[in-house]
Amino acid sequence: MLESLQQALLEALEDEYKARATYRLILAKFGAIRPFVNIVESEERHIQALALLFQKYNLPIPEDRWEQRVQSPATVREACQAGVQAEIENAALYQRLLHLARDYPDVQRVFLNLQRASQTRHLPAFQRCAERENPATGGKRGFGGRHHHNRRCGPISEVKEP
Repeated sequence: MLESLQQALLEALEDEYKARATYRLILAKFGAIRPFVNIVESEERHIQALALLFQKYNLPIPEDRWEQRVQSPATVREACQAGVQAEIENAALYQRLLHLARDYPDVQRVFLNLQRASQTRHLPAFQRCAERENPATGGKRGFGGRHHHNRRCGPISEVKEP
């Protein structure tokens, strides 16, 4: 039973490490663009939540080795599209991991919270980003009655995840 828990936590943590490394690389390449600047902070909180579960169950926390394993997309649009795909895959991952953690309600609760953040906050933010970076719309989209022509900033109304 502990083996399936360890496997589930390991897969979740590796996915969060990968996302954080990817978003950090995108920020290094393109600057402090939304939604990456907000979501990378969220990934930090996700990693912290998972690390607490590793500690609670006396499991060794693996080192993050993703920094050298990820590549930055060529454009902001590609980065946004990659973010959309990553969040879709993240939701599917947590759905699968919920089964592995079926005997651990606290772990399931964390997985559900992380999955919800992915689907209700991250995915829509990346979808908006991909839309505003779409050449078919000229990279312009109205936000609150104003048009942002600078691809480096997202909608003013976008807020950080709590």
